[in-house]
Amino acid sequence: QVQLVESEGGLVQAGGSLRLSCVVSGRTFSSYAMGWFRQAPGKEREFVAGISVSGRSIGYAESVKGRFAISRDNAKNTLYLQMSSLKPDDTAVYYCAARRNIYYSTRTYEYSDWGQGTQVTVSS
Repeated sequence: QVQLVESEGGLVQAGGSLRLSCVVSGRTFSSYAMGWFRQAPGKEREFVAGISVSGRSIGYAESVKGRFAISRDNAKNTLYLQMSSLKPDDTAVYYCAARRNIYYSTRTYEYSDWGQGTQVTVSS
């Protein structure tokens, strides 16, 4: 089991940028594939981006492709999500998640550990 702590989100104007981070502790970070998910009010939690243990395999939801970038620093036990060209539809609570596997998954139930979530609000 690992503990995940996300950085504070915030309020951003449409077209702006924001970087989220997620610090992982408790076990070997480099043993976990990682993912970012988000949940808007009244909607199900959805996959945003995922990254493999090595960082060589990365995937994005179609809605964020070309605007968001996921990365990890195994030496710092930290996962990042760089968000650019933000839209009001990106408004949600963002969660980082850990999966004890080499590869990430787009399915929420395949992740064993979750952060507490951080609010990102994009104003028009």
